[in-house]
Amino acid sequence: MTPAEASLLAFSVFTGVRLVSYLPQIYRVARDENGAAAISYSTWAMWTGCHVSTGAYAAINLDDHFLAAASGLYALCCMTVIALTASKRYRFRSSRRSAHVA
Repeated sequence: MTPAEASLLAFSVFTGVRLVSYLPQIYRVARDENGAAAISYSTWAMWTGCHVSTGAYAAINLDDHFLAAASGLYALCCMTVIALTASKRYRFRSSRRSAHVA
């Protein structure tokens, strides 16, 4: 196996592992009942930006559609965490306000 083949194999394996690794985080946020307080918007937004810029660079400068697609999927997972967190925090604040009014 050449170094190029080995690096492609490693990249492919870890791409799959990375995609699967987002699922427990998405699941935990979706099930959270306390406003997803442990989630940092700035961290997830930074990761989203990194993935979007990597995907754009891969598509535009490298003509690497596999890397661009993988980066797009990573960004989508990050945006899912951000959106779920925003929803959970909104619901949590709304339920706390309702409890104080009652």
